[in-house]
Amino acid sequence: MVILQSLNVGVARPTTYSDINLTGIDKRPVDHAVDVAAPLPKGVGGSGLAGDTVCDKRHHGGPDQAIYAYAREDLDEWAALLGRDLRSGSFGENLTTSGLDVNAALIGERWQIGPEVVLEVSVPRIPCRTFAGWLDEQQWIKRFTQRAAPGAYLRVITPGTIAPGDQIVVISRPAHDVTIELTFRAMTTEPASLPRLLDADALPASVRDRARRRAVESNQPC
Repeated sequence: MVILQSLNVGVARPTTYSDINLTGIDKRPVDHAVDVAAPLPKGVGGSGLAGDTVCDKRHHGGPDQAIYAYAREDLDEWAALLGRDLRSGSFGENLTTSGLDVNAALIGERWQIGPEVVLEVSVPRIPCRTFAGWLDEQQWIKRFTQRAAPGAYLRVITPGTIAPGDQIVVISRPAHDVTIELTFRAMTTEPASLPRLLDADALPASVRDRARRRAVESNQPC
């Protein structure tokens, strides 16, 4: 069964790894239900989870990055590689899933969590300086990028309430092959693949614009 193994929220904490000197990356598991709703536009809106904090709203939060999901299986692989425990929420994820290959999710794929909430896969997480400082691992951004298991940001399609242990059901998948992993590689180490992303209508406009520019530069149809 695919379940929401852990539901994680964070409060603002001081950091030296962000330009605004605050971060909400320290997500901690909660044992109660949490309301889910689409946030206001990026730059104004933060998290899609009630009680969760997004500090740097210029770069994080908003409708296309309302909720961040990461697989427990991927956390366990990183824990083995790094030789340290990684509790759920360690990567700043709101949802720690179990039984779901998050990186193989298609852009625009929709998940129902619990009886009400529907979320849509929008874009991979791109590692930043705050993430590197939080993990405190040498060459973390390079290592995270090379592994290409970034997890997925999600949009809120249907609001409601979710709780730890809720079942996750993939209720629809679009008719293309643009996965989170493919999108991440195209946005980082394999820019020649950017035109392939144009098959995914559900990508954020900024990513589609980048893919379109690359297609024009390489004389590919867009």
